[in-house]
Amino acid sequence: MTNLSPPSPEATPASRDSLAATALRMLVADAVEAANSGHPGMPLGMAEIAVALWGAEGNGLLRHNPANPGWWDRDRFVLSNGHGSMLLYALLHLTGYDLGIEELKRFRRLGSRTPGHPEVGITPGVETTTGPLGQGVANAVGMALAERLLAAEFNRPGHMIVDHWTYVFLGDGCLMEGLSHEACSLAGTLGLGKLICLWDDNGISIDGHVEGWFRDDTPKRFEAYGWQVIPDVDGHDVAAVQRAIIAARAETRRPTLICCRTVIGQGSPNKAGTHDVHGAPLGAAEITAMRDSLQWPYGPFEVPAPAYEQFDGRQRGSRLESEWNARFALYRTEFPDLAAEFERRMEGRLPPDWNHAAKAIRTKALGKTSAIATRKASHEIIADLAPALPELFGGSADLTGSNLTDWPQARRVNDHGNGRYLSYGVREFGMTAMMNGMALHGGFIPFGGTFLVFSDYARNAIRMSALMKQRVIHVLTHDSIGLGEDGPTHQPVEHVASLRLIPGLRLWRPADAAETAVAWTAAIDREDGPSALVLSRQNLPSLSSDEAKLADIGRGGYVVSSPEGARAVLIASGSEVGLALQTQAKLADKGIAVSVLSVPCLDLFLEQPQAYRDHVLPPGLPRLAIEAAHPDPWWKVVGNGDVVGMTTFGESGPASELFKHFGFTPEAVAERLMRLL
Repeated sequence: MTNLSPPSPEATPASRDSLAATALRMLVADAVEAANSGHPGMPLGMAEIAVALWGAEGNGLLRHNPANPGWWDRDRFVLSNGHGSMLLYALLHLTGYDLGIEELKRFRRLGSRTPGHPEVGITPGVETTTGPLGQGVANAVGMALAERLLAAEFNRPGHMIVDHWTYVFLGDGCLMEGLSHEACSLAGTLGLGKLICLWDDNGISIDGHVEGWFRDDTPKRFEAYGWQVIPDVDGHDVAAVQRAIIAARAETRRPTLICCRTVIGQGSPNKAGTHDVHGAPLGAAEITAMRDSLQWPYGPFEVPAPAYEQFDGRQRGSRLESEWNARFALYRTEFPDLAAEFERRMEGRLPPDWNHAAKAIRTKALGKTSAIATRKASHEIIADLAPALPELFGGSADLTGSNLTDWPQARRVNDHGNGRYLSYGVREFGMTAMMNGMALHGGFIPFGGTFLVFSDYARNAIRMSALMKQRVIHVLTHDSIGLGEDGPTHQPVEHVASLRLIPGLRLWRPADAAETAVAWTAAIDREDGPSALVLSRQNLPSLSSDEAKLADIGRGGYVVSSPEGARAVLIASGSEVGLALQTQAKLADKGIAVSVLSVPCLDLFLEQPQAYRDHVLPPGLPRLAIEAAHPDPWWKVVGNGDVVGMTTFGESGPASELFKHFGFTPEAVAERLMRLL
């Protein structure tokens, strides 16, 4: 049994590492016990792996600065197996981040900075919100891609200002999730050599030993992806793990998977190696037995000074950042324009002339008087946005020619190793999670396209965009039964309503080129969350060439047409605004005047002051909403009115026939409105 009293100055590195690992284990066990909730198994099993990367008396392999968690050239660390969050919190505390011991005592408490799963923006040093398994490693692929692209764009001979690694801890659960296949396959194809993943190969998940449901040959799987694989590393040997990491960093053409054999719950005398330790507190008796077994003479949340010294990264971190600052100062002297652009990009500031460029783009779109599909209008707008926004990075999940997400000068990463456009392949989930990682890394505003109906594949990553408040733009085309003959498998019905339910996601469904331009520029202006642009396959008529309308479009809803003596209001979005205008004309022929309101962004419209909403939707007038999607979101607008929507799946056939079949004609809508009058 190893004696873990504070080591003498002559103590060996192995004994110091053992002390550090035990300090981690006990902090985790104590915090989970105090919370009466949490996942101690993974942190106990990965303690030595964490020491190898983070510890070693301030000379750990991870390049970071606890005094400045946002240092631009820091290594990125992602805890993809985020249920083991206390491991990360203990590391952040011990290495010197602004995360005191009291916060560890408040693990999982309301309002603490140590939530149940790591959350970016709450805890200093947390790079991304993890917990939904597989998303962390996919975020990390996006971060590693961002590092590669920024290095290619800004580094110059003798001036390596972008030069950092992305490290990931992940477990069997991450590898079982299909998302890990999507992202890791693409990482291998792209040769992201500065991505290093350390796999906690403990053979246990919540239900027990994984061989009953997970018998993949993981090393061969990753070799097939094109990764370097370092197999059979003893995850409880700090020196062995460090040697593996150093070997991984020597291979810069391929990402690396380090296979670390571990025992889940290592250090727990009666529960190690069992699923009982995965997701429940150890219990007071087991923690007492653990202290005795490890000869840990300290009480709950007590950490001896030598353990703090082993982890303290403040002095080394300050030195590393100071050295980088000096290099960047020389870079700024030689390349002042590049340095200024790099600073702007990493600070998330838009170009100085952005407002002028955005106005020009909106005005140009307003001049479109012929009918155009909003996906095509978006395509033309992207071509104008790209030169104005060097940080704009586009892509599509194998639907570039349908989503129309590229632009004439777009340089494809797939072909050149760098550029501003990526064909992700058929990987909607992987694409979206990677975009989140790129946004989190900094330096880019990513957007990616797929069919709206396939947003289901990406939904959890879209949700994470919103939860993390990241400026990510989701381009979702073929937005209704208007896509026609592909039929109900490809015709979205519930998707717009479902996406509107995600808090913080701003969904735009524009009706013409001008509304599409406003949607794009609003999405780029927005700093606190993602946007979804829901676009049509079919041509839609231009609504107005009145420049005064642009500001009102930006409110989310505005009056398109309001004749004198209007007796009701027709409310619509996207392709149905044109239908509302046709219905208005038909009713006018019968002497019935109605107004038409376009609502391209329902959530934004509902955020407007009540006075504005009453102005465009006069109280007391009957209201009928029209949208070729599930009707539920509109009841909060129409009150006692009615909604023409879709409550069944679509059918296969030409779009014109489908709209007639499902009641989206001027005659059918007029009849519904007449019932209200």
